[in-house]
Amino acid sequence: MSISKYKPLEIFIEKSIVSHPVTSRILSKLPEQHTRQIDDLSDFIAQYKPNTNDFTPLTKPMILANQKSEFLKFCPGTQRHICCGYQILNLVNNCEINCSYCILQGYLNSPFITVYVNTEDLFSELDQKLTQHPAKIFRIGTGELADSLSTDHLTEYSRELVSFFKDKKNCLLELKTKTTLINNFINEPHNGRTVVAWSMNSAKVAAREESAAPTLEQRLDAAELCQDAGFKIAFHFDPMIYYSQWEKDYSAIVEKIFAKIKPENIVWISLGALRYPPLLDKTIRANHPHSKIVYGELFPGIDGKMRYFKPLRIEMFGKMYQWIKKIAPDVFVYLCMESSEVWEKAFGWTPKNSAGLKKRLDQLV
Repeated sequence: MSISKYKPLEIFIEKSIVSHPVTSRILSKLPEQHTRQIDDLSDFIAQYKPNTNDFTPLTKPMILANQKSEFLKFCPGTQRHICCGYQILNLVNNCEINCSYCILQGYLNSPFITVYVNTEDLFSELDQKLTQHPAKIFRIGTGELADSLSTDHLTEYSRELVSFFKDKKNCLLELKTKTTLINNFINEPHNGRTVVAWSMNSAKVAAREESAAPTLEQRLDAAELCQDAGFKIAFHFDPMIYYSQWEKDYSAIVEKIFAKIKPENIVWISLGALRYPPLLDKTIRANHPHSKIVYGELFPGIDGKMRYFKPLRIEMFGKMYQWIKKIAPDVFVYLCMESSEVWEKAFGWTPKNSAGLKKRLDQLV
């Protein structure tokens, strides 16, 4: 599979940041793209309805904007489930990789990739918050509302972030991606303060449900290069998808991971099963008519999201845990948005609550 990069068909720019250095940097990489100035991001998105037949996911229009609210926010988590206490840097909104299961297609409901260019405010906010709480551990990522690196060939944000975090003692940056776009930061000094993480799945799921992403082998090659550059690595199997050959396929990718990445260089691995709000069902069917994920045995969970039946989730998590621990007994494995009961039955232990999981992950930092 060839690796295609995001290239917006059209660029909209808030007037307040037309002359911003980051705006100029991005536009210099897209000299032939049509640009148009707008007054305000929110008003524009509410009013402007582009013809989605005019572009593909990899050519979605881009909006360059000024972030007026805080950049750093807590992961919203899920009620009555254990959350890891992750914090999110909101630098880019939306993603072009076009995964069938992506919650952003319902949560954002926007055809635009929005990039916030006022990074001077971002770093000022981070400095203030990290200084105010020197005894607190911050685990911070950029991969919640967008892939951390899929627009990095245009923004070069990864280089600035890795450089900023390298001297911070009470925090860790996690760049979470499905891409191989590591060139901007791989030679940057990082002092072990940046983890590079890859979203993984079985080969069958990746080929069928992650249409614009590099192959698993390409992701692992990029992870190996980051390992060689001294970065710690993480992997996230979320969402795991159930199908008849899931055991064979998921155990195979676990073996491939450890054939390339040394266990001592993996800081954590997370597991999560397919889940989504009921209203997203129609969106998935409309946007991805060839996907079969909505035909699984999915039922409303206590959080209202469609989930696999609990015994099935426990079976999937338990077997993945065994496969990982058999090869790498010291690698920390955790569940994303699951109850203490599921933890106990799948892993044989539980952090009991969100504070317990946060403490374990903070200790790794």
